[in-house]
Amino acid sequence: MSDQMKAIEQVIRQANVRHGVITSNIANVDTPNYKVRDVSFAPILDNEMRLATTDPKHLPSAEGSAAGVITVDSANPWADKNNVEMDVEVAKMTENAMRYQAGVTLLEKKITMFKSALRTTG
Repeated sequence: MSDQMKAIEQVIRQANVRHGVITSNIANVDTPNYKVRDVSFAPILDNEMRLATTDPKHLPSAEGSAAGVITVDSANPWADKNNVEMDVEVAKMTENAMRYQAGVTLLEKKITMFKSALRTTG
């Protein structure tokens, strides 16, 4: 499997993991003392899809937090010490769904390209 396909597969898997964390937050919207969780994969993606800086004028790639680490937001905006804000979680879910769909679409296009290449050479 090509490195690009592995990277795309990783994006899809990561979106799936993040989906589970976000749905857990939404499921606990009314749970007293529940703290919002999120997961970041930025460094993994940065390593997999690093852009080469071949000129000193190129911008360096952004650094992220620890790979695959679940973070807990300890703010207490509500009286029951629950900090889940439904609109924020829905926005995260939408962003994550778009990332997942983009990964699936890229993977489908890559597979279609491989099939096409096999048909023309076979």
